[in-house]
Amino acid sequence: MALQYHPDRNRESGATERFKEINEAYQVLSDSESRARYDRFGHQGVNGNAGNGFEGFSDFGGFGDIFESFFGGASGTRVRRGRDVELALSISFRDAIFGTSRETNVMRREICSRCSGSRGEPGSQKTTCQTCNGSGKVRRAQRTLFGNFEQIGECSTCRGIGTRVDRACIQCNATGVANNRRKISIDIPSGVDDGNRIVMRGHGDVGELGGQAGDLYVRVHVEPDRVFTRSGNDVLIRAELNVVTAMLGGDITVPTLEDDKTVRIEPGVQTGNQRVLTGLGVPRLRNDGPRGDQIIQFAVVTPRSLTTEQKDLVRKLGDTMRATDDRALDPVIVENDVSYGARSAHNGSDNGIWSWLKGTFSGQ
Repeated sequence: MALQYHPDRNRESGATERFKEINEAYQVLSDSESRARYDRFGHQGVNGNAGNGFEGFSDFGGFGDIFESFFGGASGTRVRRGRDVELALSISFRDAIFGTSRETNVMRREICSRCSGSRGEPGSQKTTCQTCNGSGKVRRAQRTLFGNFEQIGECSTCRGIGTRVDRACIQCNATGVANNRRKISIDIPSGVDDGNRIVMRGHGDVGELGGQAGDLYVRVHVEPDRVFTRSGNDVLIRAELNVVTAMLGGDITVPTLEDDKTVRIEPGVQTGNQRVLTGLGVPRLRNDGPRGDQIIQFAVVTPRSLTTEQKDLVRKLGDTMRATDDRALDPVIVENDVSYGARSAHNGSDNGIWSWLKGTFSGQ
């Protein structure tokens, strides 16, 4: 391996750094004192951080990888952190807006209730592991380009514990942990959105050999609402107006996330016009900023059927419009995909409702 990455023989990018890492690993393991620290503490020992809870060789790039690939990793018994668990949870639209607390069941690995983690049947006896003589570690010889080295690793017979039980627990199969369905309470913060993940530290699988428990990740699914649609921190609603209210204006009642509000409609509103109700949207997650807005999107609904009297009234309206502008009811060709209800480039007036009136006046 050293010859493979020697700078004189390997011109690939990174070969020089890799060769230096191999040499550093050799220097550590060829020194009896450094090797002793490595045998006792693993990577942390030769890093000078033994017993301080550091993460090993994260500051030394691939140096830790060299130990893993050449010498089998850190020696001795290591505690095992529990695995993370993921859970899907569906909540209503309003619960996502205002927050809630939900109880649900989660399947995770916990200390075995039958043996209390001892791994043996009640009344069973523990004996020293004959493979490792109770140390939880075994030595394995390994031949490398640097010579023969001994690798100290976890005993596979007792899984690094150092003891065995004469009668294995029938519930956990001598692992000390077992799957268990546990009811937990989950706090849903206000402003959570569909697809967000909530992290609950230490609520995953229990760790082994005293290791830290894993985390629980709750993936939130927000059910759609019949009225409101979310867009970021804003909520949208669609309000359909009849032609009379659209032409003359008036007051309408619209729902908000808290209660109903009265909104004034100005005369001449068109489909696609909007009204913004400031501060009535979604609260910011973790209260990071002001609350969003509620946006009302208007749509003018043209009646599909009229009585004879109603048609006569509309025709009379058309006559009065034509009296002031003989082209008031003419069709207008809009360009550049202008939305329905846009302002006419012909005479500066809104033509959405007037197009309907023109059709009615013409008997269509």
